[in-house]
Amino acid sequence: MASNIDPESGIEAEGADIEAEGGQQGGVQSVDRALAVLEILARDGHAGVSEIAEEMHIHKSTASRLLGSLVSREMVHQNSERGKYQLGFGILRLASSIPGRLSLVREARPVLESLAEQYKETVNLAVLRSNYAVNVDQAMGPSTLATYDWVGSLTPLHATSSGKVLLAALTAEERDRILKETGTPARTPRTITNRGKLESQLLDVSRDGYAVAREEFEIGLNSMAVPVYNHVGTVIGAVSISGPAFRFDPEQTPGLAEALKQAGMQVSANMGFTRR
Repeated sequence: MASNIDPESGIEAEGADIEAEGGQQGGVQSVDRALAVLEILARDGHAGVSEIAEEMHIHKSTASRLLGSLVSREMVHQNSERGKYQLGFGILRLASSIPGRLSLVREARPVLESLAEQYKETVNLAVLRSNYAVNVDQAMGPSTLATYDWVGSLTPLHATSSGKVLLAALTAEERDRILKETGTPARTPRTITNRGKLESQLLDVSRDGYAVAREEFEIGLNSMAVPVYNHVGTVIGAVSISGPAFRFDPEQTPGLAEALKQAGMQVSANMGFTRR
């Protein structure tokens, strides 16, 4: 089959797309090209017909037809001042329908199980509810000593690694409100009850991307947690891994902090988050 690309210019010959689009293969090609246009606009913010045509190695008339079709569907909008194109509100309508269909527990489950299998410890998924961290799912490592089912348990924000992650993501005003309502009672002799010391640790959480609790909620239990983000970059949960203090020191476990961060980012990506 002869190529439709001009060997000298590297651009598709004008009119070649019209012939191709007459069949099923041409229809698939048109869809693929339309998606490529959307990806270019998403990446660059805006682009003109010539820029799109050059990058896609197609004729300007083809690029113009693709853009015209996308404009008619409100997927693309033309800036009247500069004549360039950008993503339209149609894309927003499509995207806004996704979050409501995503289940945090369902999207996180394979990641939790993989992490528990790799490190042989208990992995939990927690969210913020009524001033507490609520565990909504749990995966057990194959050789873990823990048998307690944490799902549904309310745990204090100031004394757990998940809670610290959730606290660190709040505004200062919201954090102050919650801590005034709940206080910072000692769960063990190691619980951080001093507000200033807690705030300092939360700054470390924001900087380092993870939180650690060493026997602060329960004697003999250590844990580490990382945030989970939604499609707009808001922290909506925390993934934690915990184990017996006699064998589990999260910050001394080789590769754990990075593996946990990657797990958090994977769940976040499943929820539509894109790292900027």
